[in-house]
Amino acid sequence: MKKLSELAGKPSLTSIIIDDQDIVEKYGDELEFFVYDKLPISTYTKLASLDAKDAGQLYNAVKDLVLDEKGLPVVNDENTLPMDVMNAAILKVTDSLGK
Repeated sequence: MKKLSELAGKPSLTSIIIDDQDIVEKYGDELEFFVYDKLPISTYTKLASLDAKDAGQLYNAVKDLVLDEKGLPVVNDENTLPMDVMNAAILKVTDSLGK
């Protein structure tokens, strides 16, 4: 029998690709970002109650989850993403974390 302690570990960055046809056509290529493979339960709760039509909620979720290859937030006080990309990123994150 496997022990839960064997599954515990530090979070690591995982690559996620946004390859939706609409996004690829609009931006000319697939888009890559990174997310940690293990997240606090508060983050899962926030994602479960997220209203994709609420720009503020969407912004805060993306800000905390969508990272560059160094683990730094892509969205910050100076930079943001187009709404279609933010929506696609959240969908990809929730799909990835659900596996």
